[in-house]
Amino acid sequence: MIVGIPKEVKNNEYRVSLTPSGVDMLVKEGHRVLVEEKAGVGSGFGDEDYRAAGAVITDRDVVFCEADLVVKVKEPIPDEYDFLRERQLLFTYLHLAANEHLTRTLMKKKVTAIAYETVETLNGFLPLLAPMSEVAGRMAVQVAAHYLEKENGGAGKLLGGVPGVAPCSVVILGAGVVGTNAAQMALGMGARVTLIERNVERLRYLSTILHGNLTTLAAVAQNTADAVRSADVVIGAALVAGAKAPRLVTREMIRTMKPGGVIVDISVDQGGCIETTHPTTHSNPTYEVDGVVHYGVSNMPGAVPHTSTYALTNVTLPYILKLSALGFQAAIREDGELAKGVNVCGGHLTSVPVANSFGLPYVPLTEVA
Repeated sequence: MIVGIPKEVKNNEYRVSLTPSGVDMLVKEGHRVLVEEKAGVGSGFGDEDYRAAGAVITDRDVVFCEADLVVKVKEPIPDEYDFLRERQLLFTYLHLAANEHLTRTLMKKKVTAIAYETVETLNGFLPLLAPMSEVAGRMAVQVAAHYLEKENGGAGKLLGGVPGVAPCSVVILGAGVVGTNAAQMALGMGARVTLIERNVERLRYLSTILHGNLTTLAAVAQNTADAVRSADVVIGAALVAGAKAPRLVTREMIRTMKPGGVIVDISVDQGGCIETTHPTTHSNPTYEVDGVVHYGVSNMPGAVPHTSTYALTNVTLPYILKLSALGFQAAIREDGELAKGVNVCGGHLTSVPVANSFGLPYVPLTEVA
């Protein structure tokens, strides 16, 4: 199979979808790998590294035109839509439930689109989302600490305080991979952390393994409103796999926050779980609403591309090898986890949450593949 690795073009997105060592494995399996020139520079990999691994370095047109399987990091943006073609196999993060334009484009062009974030194991784990969730969760606390500083628009507070001065209150909405990693970082920096989650068993488990000034609360509206009112930082980490994020914090709740507080909504790429958030970019990351700094960068891990690219390749490569060796049809028949990742096939939506988001018809994958 011919595998294409294009250069990411989203604002300040420096990740690349495969490391040179990942390319080396594909080449040794007999596949041809096309890498767009300078695709890996932002992550610390030069064209010579990919050549040494056996890749062909070429331009963007060739990568998209010749590749049977295009492997990306982020969803195609409008500038890339003209490169998409019928029966092309696209493997990347898509987050379609928050992007109707891209959804309709993939359907119209009859692209076969597999979303990293909806590949799912039998026990409900999302293996391709997990490493970037780990990165984003840890980054969220660093980002919040930065924007709490006065010169960056915050209240001028040190997240962990000092002896004789109280630490900041960090409220985390959701206790999945993102929320757990954010809690670990915030607790490690000395903050007072309130973790809000609907799954009480999950809270029970985390209360035994996380150490520090931690409070756990069941996710009911009053608990959330009370916690937000006293928060210096609110981190949105809620996720419903493949669907729009649930709206957990209202504008009215934001108005009760302390001036100079900070919002970091990691779920913004799925529509956001806080009413006042919208997507921003690394070049223009924040805005203010009701005296509260909002950070809504939808590709946070792109700021640490070296770490992120290695972490992503670690988990995507086995699926890429399978797709390359077996082809799409055989791969999804053999691997139910991969089949759950298929969002669009043959012009049809094969994801129930995405179809529900836009009132579009859903067609089971078994009927179109």
